[in-house]
Amino acid sequence: MKRALMVAALCVVVLAGAGWLFRAELATAAFARAVGAAMTADRIADLPAGLHLFVCGAGSPLPDPIRSGPCLAVIAGDRLFVVDAGSGGARNMQRLGISPGRIEALFVTHFHSDHIDGLGEMAMLRWTNGGWNTPLPVHAPAGIERVVAGFNRAYGQDFYYRVAHHGRDVVPPGGAGMEAQPFAMPEAGLPQVVWEEDGITVTAFRVAHHPVEPAVGYRFDYGGRSLVISGDTTAVAELVEVTRGVDLLAHEALASHLVGIMEDAARAAGQDRLAKILLDIPDYHATPVEAAEIAAAAGVGALLLYHIVPPLPLPGLRSAFLQGVDEVYSGPVTVARDGTLVSMPLDSNRIQHGRLR
Repeated sequence: MKRALMVAALCVVVLAGAGWLFRAELATAAFARAVGAAMTADRIADLPAGLHLFVCGAGSPLPDPIRSGPCLAVIAGDRLFVVDAGSGGARNMQRLGISPGRIEALFVTHFHSDHIDGLGEMAMLRWTNGGWNTPLPVHAPAGIERVVAGFNRAYGQDFYYRVAHHGRDVVPPGGAGMEAQPFAMPEAGLPQVVWEEDGITVTAFRVAHHPVEPAVGYRFDYGGRSLVISGDTTAVAELVEVTRGVDLLAHEALASHLVGIMEDAARAAGQDRLAKILLDIPDYHATPVEAAEIAAAAGVGALLLYHIVPPLPLPGLRSAFLQGVDEVYSGPVTVARDGTLVSMPLDSNRIQHGRLR
């Protein structure tokens, strides 16, 4: 009996080991297939000809499991641009098949840390993935020079390591880092074109994010389709004018009643410093209802809310976040998360909403 038990135990061990090896072989084979598919995927080529907005980061400085730092990628035809580079944005692009190596230019709305803290990684992945001979152009109001110089200096040793390890043919030294492209701050009510080429126009306009100066938003026009990205701002009349008739408005949004609950909880817990911050932040952001009012007044085709504050981790909080929005705006509303995609094909007036996975 003892011998039989020992044999049975040995069989169990052998079978368990065989099962583990079998699982490992299956996982390795699946990994090889997935890697092969990822290496050949081209999400941009799969899109219809048109203007597209891909959300590489839908969040804010508050930690959110489905929303990284603010980052919006604009695809016009087969050309790729990025507005803001919050942390995690570049990795989301890679993960979802939008290669940072294809970025032609990056536009910054303002210099709050959550909008620029991913710049170094964005520029690095653009260089190593794309083999560029020139640095990443970063367009923003005057002041961007200091930001870019700081990142270039911080990454200086890493530039050397990459070239020494991979070789100049793989990572040309001239493509390392970023190059600041400052423009004069637009006057109130006077948007200005800051980039124009091959039928693609990028227009900057002043927004209100006091005490943060400078602060701008951007409008992209291509092939008769258009979108506006608000950047961080309160609700301002200028947004109505620059957004009038566009296909898509991507507007930041902070639900002040939900942030108020967080403030009360922080104060009750004795976290007075956090409570003060939570008290302060609503006064330089717009609520979802205010964003919807701008969309309605401007007659936009669709509204996308991003820079979502606070995070919405519980079922039902999305409805609480959007409370009152449907009373002022009747068009489609998307509460963005990482991977959200809005497409505006050139061959129709349709606006298609989806998500890359």
